[in-house]
Order: sequence, then C-alpha cells, then structure tokens
Amino acid sequence: MKRIEIVIIGQVQGVFFRHGAKQKAEELGLIGWARNESDDSVRIVAEGPEEQLQKLIEWCKKGTEWARVDKVNVEWEEATGESDSFKIL
Repeated sequence: MKRIEIVIIGQVQGVFFRHGAKQKAEELGLIGWARNESDDSVRIVAEGPEEQLQKLIEWCKKGTEWARVDKVNVEWEEATGESDSFKIL
C-alpha cells in the first residue's frame, strides 16, 4: 500500500474536480480526501495499491470536462491508514 499527495494546478475549482476525483477514487478502491486550496489548486491525498494510484494520477491530468489542468505535482509516501473512505473536505 502506498500514499500519494497530488496538487493539481489550473482551472480546477468550481468545475466539479473534487467530486470527480472522489468518484474515480471510489471506483479504484482508494481512500483519502480532496480539498480546495487557497491558491486555487486542488490537493488530493490517496492511499491504496500503487497501480490504482497511478490510474488516479492519470485521471487528474485531465480532470472533469470543465477543468483545465496546467500542472500535476505528485509525492509518493508510505501509507498511513488514517482514512477508511474517500472524503471531500
């Protein structure tokens, strides 16, 4: 089990990005959270199998049909197990 922290930069707030990320994460069986940041980015923390996390990263590079993703920063860590579901904060 791995953990990733993703910061998505672009037009990603007000375009259902967090909702779409939650749906994708749940579809992939991942746990964690997504939240809007004050700099207009979206931060996602997710845990699960590495292959499933890679699929979430790929989804984040496109986002929802209304989003414009300029940059995706990813940091890999060891899983902490602090969540039991995927939440929008």
